[in-house]
Amino acid sequence: MRPRVTDRHDGVHIRRAVARDAKRLTRLVTGSRAYEGPYAPMVAGYRIGPDYIEAHAVHVAVGDDGRVLGFYALILFPPEPPELDLMFVADDVQGRGIGRLLVGHLREEARRAGADAVRVVAHPPAEGFYRSVGAERTGTVAARPPAVMWDRPELTLRVDAGP
Repeated sequence: MRPRVTDRHDGVHIRRAVARDAKRLTRLVTGSRAYEGPYAPMVAGYRIGPDYIEAHAVHVAVGDDGRVLGFYALILFPPEPPELDLMFVADDVQGRGIGRLLVGHLREEARRAGADAVRVVAHPPAEGFYRSVGAERTGTVAARPPAVMWDRPELTLRVDAGP
């Protein structure tokens, strides 16, 4: 039997998101510096609602003080393979391992669901992060104006592989 990915690391724990997290998650998305400049239109007016949280595997990384530091949303089935829909880490805590902790948890969730890989369509500046945790580039997803004005890297994150 595989060891379970720890849900706690350096004062951060991961829990399932609940409806009352919706506004905080929306603020993480719309306030992200990764979506400034030409990328801003993609998150302008973006909203994560309680219905989205209830419909998908959304998990949050929370500090000991209760602050939401990051989150991910995994769409399990369909599609095949499951797809990472969203992953954000608060700007002021990036580089502290929270993204890697979330990816480890995501892998465990996908494994429990019977998946062997997760599809990732990444924000172009985030491709390096996903590759650093073991994702492999498999293609490019073409722009879809007016919502997405740029091509995005498509990657596969193997559930059993590590960085």
